Amino acid sequence: MEKAMFAGGCFWCMVSPFEELPGILGIESGYAGGKNDHPTYEEVKTGTTGHYEVVQISYDPTLFPYERLLELYWPQIDPTDADGQFQDRGTQYRTAIFYYNEEQRIAALDSREQVAASGRFAGPIVTEILPAPVFYRAEEYHQDYHKKNPKHYKEDRAQSGRDLFIEKHW
Repeated sequence: MEKAMFAGGCFWCMVSPFEELPGILGIESGYAGGKNDHPTYEEVKTGTTGHYEVVQISYDPTLFPYERLLELYWPQIDPTDADGQFQDRGTQYRTAIFYYNEEQRIAALDSREQVAASGRFAGPIVTEILPAPVFYRAEEYHQDYHKKNPKHYKEDRAQSGRDLFIEKHW
């Protein structure tokens, strides 16, 4: 088993693209990259802790290679937006790929270069590639939010502009 960590704006929207695929063993919503140990959602949502909202994925690389995770990640985000994602604004909603080893770092850099060369976007790709920091699991009510609160999740996602962006660019 290996781990992968991605920041793509609101972590609620970053779970379902990866779930229920062969080789994906688990997905947790959480926080990473900030200055506070064991941050809470109330702290992170202020944008003052430096944490990103992230998903940490446990996977079997023999069944689901890391490169496939990257292929699923990029179409979930606007990689040209340094100030958040869609309706979610602030540093906690920045995009980033966090790597756990050199192979992941190289694959992430290569994938970012491919996205930049694709011609899909007018602006530069600002998604950072960073070493994986400590992961802090978010509160239980954030785990599998889309399943626990499907009506609110669908409304929030529809209002965010994420799906329209994905349809237009991907």
